[in-house]
Amino acid sequence: MSSPGAEDPLPAGTSVSSLHEALDQCMIALDLFLTNQFSEALSYLKPRTKESMYHSLTYATILEMQAMMTFDPQDILLAGNMMKEAQTLCQRHRKKSSVTDSFSNLVHRPTMDQFTEEEIHAEVCYAECLLQRAALTFLQIIKASPHRPAKGRIREEKPLSQGHLISGWQSWDLNAGQFGICAPHHTVVIPGTITSWFHLQAWLIIYSHHDENMVSFIKGGIKVRNSYQTYKELDNLVQSSQYCKGENHRHFEGGVKLGVGAFNLTLSMLPTRILRLLEFVGFSGNKDYGLLQLEEGASGHSFRAVLCVLLLLCYHTFLTFVLGTGHVNVEEAEKLLQPYLKRYPKGAIFLFFAGRIEAIKGNVDTAIRRFEECCEAQQHWKQFHHMCYWELMWCFTYKGQWKMAYFYADLLSKENSWSKATYIYMKAAYLSMFGKEDYKPFGDDEVELFRAVPALKLKIAGKSLPTEKFAIRKSRRYLSPKPVSLPIPALEMMYIWNGYAVIGKQPELTDRILGIITKAEEMLEKGPENEYSVDDECLVKLLKGLCLKYLGRVQEAEENFRSISSNEKKIKYDHYLIPNALLELALLFMEQGRNEEAVKLLETAKQNYKNYSMESRTHFRIQAAVLQAKSSLENGTRSTGSVSL
Repeated sequence: MSSPGAEDPLPAGTSVSSLHEALDQCMIALDLFLTNQFSEALSYLKPRTKESMYHSLTYATILEMQAMMTFDPQDILLAGNMMKEAQTLCQRHRKKSSVTDSFSNLVHRPTMDQFTEEEIHAEVCYAECLLQRAALTFLQIIKASPHRPAKGRIREEKPLSQGHLISGWQSWDLNAGQFGICAPHHTVVIPGTITSWFHLQAWLIIYSHHDENMVSFIKGGIKVRNSYQTYKELDNLVQSSQYCKGENHRHFEGGVKLGVGAFNLTLSMLPTRILRLLEFVGFSGNKDYGLLQLEEGASGHSFRAVLCVLLLLCYHTFLTFVLGTGHVNVEEAEKLLQPYLKRYPKGAIFLFFAGRIEAIKGNVDTAIRRFEECCEAQQHWKQFHHMCYWELMWCFTYKGQWKMAYFYADLLSKENSWSKATYIYMKAAYLSMFGKEDYKPFGDDEVELFRAVPALKLKIAGKSLPTEKFAIRKSRRYLSPKPVSLPIPALEMMYIWNGYAVIGKQPELTDRILGIITKAEEMLEKGPENEYSVDDECLVKLLKGLCLKYLGRVQEAEENFRSISSNEKKIKYDHYLIPNALLELALLFMEQGRNEEAVKLLETAKQNYKNYSMESRTHFRIQAAVLQAKSSLENGTRSTGSVSL
């Protein structure tokens, strides 16, 4: 299914048995990888990367995983070149066809008897290469973006009409069939002739020749769309009555389920305004269908089964936790993990997820042991250690052990490049949690660390990471010659990452954190008033209300949440506190069965407040809460169950 002008296909003669042999060998390499033998896996695959598309794709995938973790430009370049070679090899194995009978043709869809087994496997491998190359493209944009403070404000989403001026990486709602996006630091006029995705795509490439990051961003987007369309057509093919299973069908079907599941699940979680634009250019996502495809892929004995498992584990232990209400389908996550943990007891990837599950369950000490085991299990890929350091930092935050939390934040700031601004902010935050009588043996000064944060901000296509923007905004008060200290910055950031849902499962931890918050509240009451006083008092009340809720002191929790709304007009900087207080009050009502009241609060939080810190993350949580409340209303139950995003 290659396009006109593509390379000639390889001479016929690659047998089904050769394909079967290649898949078996790649399964062996995958087994090596999962037992932490990363170099051995690459060495085993390398001899056949020039001839076998599965060897080439697997080899490139391992390199890409390494690049994603290291952020090293050489690793990114190496992975990108290898993935490009893998895509070229897949292209040569694809069915040669004209435009009229290609996958994009909506009138005469291809049937299974038009392809050899090798050609159909080439299609799914090709789609996978496109998607992974797109990920690397976006990673290159991140790495190429300078560490500098952002200047100016990005405009709100608005309807686009002919001749409309636009600037900043933004998307616009449809108006007369037109829409647009633009690179940062540019203002342009969208021509009135642009009425489709294809026109826009061509116009943007012509316009953006002077902006390398924009070119890369557009190319990445095109790869994603082409990959999506290929997976969609392959799924239609598998569902059709003409589908005939080949000898290696389970590996082919596993690849389709991985791609279709990943796309549907990811797209279904996007904010509505972004999804509307994506639907206009041909994307759509169904969460239930995505989960079903990944679950079926995970249960099959295919080459990509473990990738389906890892995606589902990420969904259950990260996405639904950080971007949801804190209710996670732990049972499903454990069910997915246990067979692999039993088979690979020292596998770093599985030990990491085991630690993550224990943390979500509130078993913080057990989680710490799991993360330490993960670090001890292998020494080749230090980036696995960094993932554990991040989790260990939070585990010790839950326990109120600031020196240990600082220790891991410090390690991350020195060894890892993912988000220097966040790491330095957390170092400063932990130092500021020390009492006046506590000895600080680290040689760092929190004020200087806070002042260093703005210069470390990453830029992605002209926009900064939400967590870094939050850290920078909080750090600004330290730019004053006589700064007013943040009251409890480590516990505030813990809220951003939904950490109170962890400590809430352990009354002892909750009591300890409540004691720290109460002490901070008393200090604010005794201290002199300043421009941050109301903001700081409202922050303390939000966090105090959370602890009280988890301790069963419902009336006191409600009073603390309501007091924030009553001070809405007095808050000067931390406007995110108001919608989040409404969200937390709604969640409290849901636990009491007051779901109709909760839905009204959630709609108010969603509709009445804009342009505040961590807005997207709050909207994700609101969306999850609304789904949970409405589900409970339909079933006539209290909202204590787990409803995923």
